Amino acid sequence: QVHLVQSGGGSVQPGGSLTLSCTASGSITSIDDMSWYRQVPGQERELVAMLTSGGNSVKYEEPAKGRFILSRDNTKKTVSLRMDNLKADGTAVDYCYGAHYNPSGQLRRGYWGQGTQVIVSS
Repeated sequence: QVHLVQSGGGSVQPGGSLTLSCTASGSITSIDDMSWYRQVPGQERELVAMLTSGGNSVKYEEPAKGRFILSRDNTKKTVSLRMDNLKADGTAVDYCYGAHYNPSGQLRRGYWGQGTQVIVSS
């Protein structure tokens, strides 16, 4: 079983920056695919960015393009999200998500971090 523990987050003014981190631990020593999601209270959780397995490339959803950077350190089993130029509507709870796939590329297990609060306000 894999546990994802998040750190970082906090409060910033519009235009400011934050870096979120997510560290994996447990019996599974590697995760194939890592993503970041966000959720506003009363709304559905939505994808922010995804590091795809095999391709070793990051796909950013349109609102994050040019402002956010997702990075992964396999040795430390940590994924980070650098968020620059945060917008006023960026207030949300952000979650990391790890996916483990079978050899055919199908999802076998998925793991969520506990979430971390991001507040963007003047």
